[in-house]
Amino acid sequence: MYMKLKSSSVSSLFLILYSILLFPFTMMFLLYEQNIILEWTIIQISSCMMTFMFILDPVSLSFSNVVCLISGCVMLFSSSYMSHDPFLKRFTWIVMLFVLSMNLLVFIPSLPALLLGWDGLGIVSFALVIYYQNMKSLGAGMITILANRIGDVMILISIGLLVLQGHWFIILMSDFYLTAWVCLCITLAAMTKSAQIPFSSWLPAAMAAPTPVSALVHSSTLVTAGVFLIIRFFPFLSSINGFQAALLFISVLTLLMAGIGANYENDLKKIIALSTLSQLGVMMMSLAMGMPYLALFHLYTHALFKALLFLCAGMIIHNSSNTQDIRHMGLLFSQAPLTVACLNIANLSLCGAPFLSGFYSKDLILELSLMNPTNFLMVLLIFLATGMTAAYSFRLSFCSLWSEVKGGAFHAKQELDPYVNWAITILASAAIFGGQFLQNIFLPFSPVPFFLPLHLKLMTISVIMMGFFLAFIAWDTSYQNSHINKMKFFFSTMWFLAPLSAQPLTKFSMLLGTNIMKSIDMGWLEILGGQGSISVSSNLSTMNQKMQIKSFNFFIMSMTSLSLLLCLFFGSSLLS
Repeated sequence: MYMKLKSSSVSSLFLILYSILLFPFTMMFLLYEQNIILEWTIIQISSCMMTFMFILDPVSLSFSNVVCLISGCVMLFSSSYMSHDPFLKRFTWIVMLFVLSMNLLVFIPSLPALLLGWDGLGIVSFALVIYYQNMKSLGAGMITILANRIGDVMILISIGLLVLQGHWFIILMSDFYLTAWVCLCITLAAMTKSAQIPFSSWLPAAMAAPTPVSALVHSSTLVTAGVFLIIRFFPFLSSINGFQAALLFISVLTLLMAGIGANYENDLKKIIALSTLSQLGVMMMSLAMGMPYLALFHLYTHALFKALLFLCAGMIIHNSSNTQDIRHMGLLFSQAPLTVACLNIANLSLCGAPFLSGFYSKDLILELSLMNPTNFLMVLLIFLATGMTAAYSFRLSFCSLWSEVKGGAFHAKQELDPYVNWAITILASAAIFGGQFLQNIFLPFSPVPFFLPLHLKLMTISVIMMGFFLAFIAWDTSYQNSHINKMKFFFSTMWFLAPLSAQPLTKFSMLLGTNIMKSIDMGWLEILGGQGSISVSSNLSTMNQKMQIKSFNFFIMSMTSLSLLLCLFFGSSLLS
């Protein structure tokens, strides 16, 4: 057991130390706005040159810093949470490969070499989703890998199109006659990784992975890879007509769908997954409004409190005899006070409560949506989705933490575990103070100062309070049983995206296989193959048998007639 704990805790210590050592360099690059590009020429034949590029800039260094800090805390948590697993060492190596893939994606500015990290994320995420090797995990893994392969194909197509500009350097993109197609391919690739509509169904399905993996995947690695790709390409993409309007429409629709769907979901991990989807919509929305550094700011703050939210949810599930249904939970604050306190901190930060990390980025994005010349319907949907975020967060707390005990057994054994306590304490501190700290860092990149009237300034907090009030009124047990089930299927299946993304393909393949089996295997192939050969051989043998019988009969008749003739001949000769 000690060796199992050691392999995971050593990797967590390495990641946290790396994050601490990288922090001074990150601050130096941020303060002086430095960019260093390293280019290594691997081979040059005539005018064809194969190079490998590496970039050190404020975005890549800060992203790597946040990823490694969260990964270190998650691995520290895994030392206790996954201690029962006989393959803990393999799990540790897979997670470390996942972190390496994300760092390769961050530090490589060349599109073909970026496939190392991009494809690595897809393959390793598939291995992590199917980790428990049951039918649910295998089905979720197939949906995850197929959705991500669409993004991989789009990256390959964009690499082929960018041959025409002579290089694949992301930061120095030029305009040519296929620019719109390149923009479409890159945007579709980012949408598949960040699970925007219509590629959203794989994100809740990926919850079949272990909870530490969910904390890592849904906070700072896989789902944010698409957002990071658009941030890298943003100077090029923003020059394309219609890009920002289309991205705004898709992101707001995703934000609204995830916010409403989470209110109708009862699985604890899927509620948090849908909240991740809604926050990805917020990041894409800020990109669509022309604010890439603000999207990066929200990505960092979201990563800190979302990892904390997943770890606390994992502790509650682990100690509740692996029960994930929030309707079977209740009165947990008296049994696991530290876990519940950190869960409430993460929930309030997710809602955008004042002076927590989510407030500094989310509030600024919502206020800028009011200041920008945005469509009124879009602004209305944005604030409606913000109210939904507050509603499902309060519902999560109300159902699982403050409601009466439902009779389920809760064993808070791991509340005293130092690995778990250190992991969630570090992330809780980051969720409280990280927003204020990051705001001071991102201040040079913030938009021009602006002023809003008091009623618009108070609109965000008013919408959050209305969401709390709606959750308090609506999510009563009797109300839930009598009214919600009528619309539950539509909203809990993400506007039929979940069945539409999985069932048509499965049904088409099964129908095609059945028809092929009936028409070919049991039809023409059977007639021309097995049954045909039997029929031909049996007919030939029957004909042969008939011929032999006829020939034998002919032989008997001919012999009989010959003998009669001979008898007559010899009889007549004797008489004469």
